[in-house]
Amino acid sequence: MPLNTAPRIGLGWDRHGLVSGRPCILGGIEIPFELGPIGHSDADVLLHALTDSLLGAAGLDDLGTLFSDQDPRWKDANSKDFLTAAMTKLSEKKLQVVSVDLVVICDQPKIRPYREAIRQNLSKLLDLDQDRINLKGKTTEGGCSGSIAVQAVALLLPL
Repeated sequence: MPLNTAPRIGLGWDRHGLVSGRPCILGGIEIPFELGPIGHSDADVLLHALTDSLLGAAGLDDLGTLFSDQDPRWKDANSKDFLTAAMTKLSEKKLQVVSVDLVVICDQPKIRPYREAIRQNLSKLLDLDQDRINLKGKTTEGGCSGSIAVQAVALLLPL
């Protein structure tokens, strides 16, 4: 298979501590919870990991390079904007998202009640059928209750 037609895969990972006084936004959906991820932007750990997986699959710079937490322009930024920028870069490289698989790792909040809403939102943001978006919630069984982490894998194909 010629490399210009070969599938491309990317891995993303992110983790944020949970603190009071911050909204808990995952996959662009606000989840009612007394704690939220802390970060320079809105700290949507799911969109951060997903965006990094897409950028990685495309061979592009990572999220922290493109949207540095040292840059005041990104203070309290909506992470959907990061994903949208990544999707534009994929389009410029003539790459399309084929599927994504995400694992949210936290003891709280529980992901199951919000799983379908997050998948529906990601379907819109990625312009991808919902059955090509997998989302799993995993606990640490008390091993790391003060943070939330996400692993993301994305598969891209050339257009």
